[in-house]
Amino acid sequence: MLYELIAVVRPGNLAEVKEIARTTGSLILRSGGTIRGIKNWGIFSLPKKTHKHQAQYMDGHYFIMRFDASSKTQDDVRKTLGLDPRMIKFSSVKLGNGTLESLSRIGGNIPWSEKEDF
Repeated sequence: MLYELIAVVRPGNLAEVKEIARTTGSLILRSGGTIRGIKNWGIFSLPKKTHKHQAQYMDGHYFIMRFDASSKTQDDVRKTLGLDPRMIKFSSVKLGNGTLESLSRIGGNIPWSEKEDF
């Protein structure tokens, strides 16, 4: 299945964002999955103040990742990110209707802004 993960990490340290993305990618690759694309969106304001791990956040560092993996791997990614105290929020959605023809048309390019990738 093809999934798209949007993750929001506490702002202020790009190394933390890279480490979380690397950990997530390693988990996917070790399970036999494929990463189609990853994009650093940068720091943006959150839609509303968010309280997480006894801290309040108004901004977050966003990144997005598209990957092919089994549903068990996707569950493992969600569990891993949910336990990481550096994460503010994340969402993972399945793309396409599951047929190979429809999924082959979805690429790894994730347009958003002109900021540098990782």
